[in-house]
Amino acid sequence: MNPSTLIGIVASVLLLGVVLFFSAEDPALFLDVPSLAIVLVGTMAATFISYPLREVVRIFGLIRTVLRNERLYTAHDIEDLVAISRIWMTGNIRAVEEALESVSNPFLKTGVQLVIDMTPEEDILDLLQWRISRLRAKEHAEAQLFRVMANYSPAFGMIGTLIGLVNLLFLLGDGDITSIGQHMALALMTTFYGVLLANLLFKPVAVKLERRTEQRVEVMNMVLQGISMMCQKRSPNLMRETLNSFMIDYQDEINDGSSRRPQAGAEAEAEAEA
Repeated sequence: MNPSTLIGIVASVLLLGVVLFFSAEDPALFLDVPSLAIVLVGTMAATFISYPLREVVRIFGLIRTVLRNERLYTAHDIEDLVAISRIWMTGNIRAVEEALESVSNPFLKTGVQLVIDMTPEEDILDLLQWRISRLRAKEHAEAQLFRVMANYSPAFGMIGTLIGLVNLLFLLGDGDITSIGQHMALALMTTFYGVLLANLLFKPVAVKLERRTEQRVEVMNMVLQGISMMCQKRSPNLMRETLNSFMIDYQDEINDGSSRRPQAGAEAEAEAEA
């Protein structure tokens, strides 16, 4: 399981458990099946109306994607590109094709195959950029699905609250304060469930999917740069250093946080003070 997702799930469960245990007289009052059903069924119904069936049925698969620890083998892709580039520099196309058979990244494999086929660099880059744009659009739509559900669930929570308030108004004539209080609490439960699902499930999943897309696009752009350098027959060592820059996480591109100053600058300041 993805470590950050696991931490988030455990922390949210602990938070709700502690809050209900110490602040609620009876934690069981927060378990109301009809209220939860209004929010879940209403949200799913509105989602089915909004999206085609083939997209809605992917919800559970996308949740599994968020839960599992998906690795991007960036370093492995760099080594594959550099190794293939070294062979390509020798002009042995047969050896390049044999090395390409062991490559697992389909995006990288497509780019190298086009280079072997002597496709113009501009056409290769256009095709690969189109594939990047297609992946970004597809996965953005998947994340947007959960953002739409995050908008629907609080709305259906309010609908459940309105239903509860209507029932509450019929009890006002009886004057039973205890019964009125109980129905008022139940009326607010649907809003509680709607807000909880929106902010603890649907929105976090959407953000996680968006971040996943950013990481995947970054790897694809790295491969794109490597393919371009391969077309230009750049040095494999230069390719390695260039592609490694995609993996390095600089805190600051200009200042590394060190307090040291250049000697010339220190001497200039001393002269200025004198």
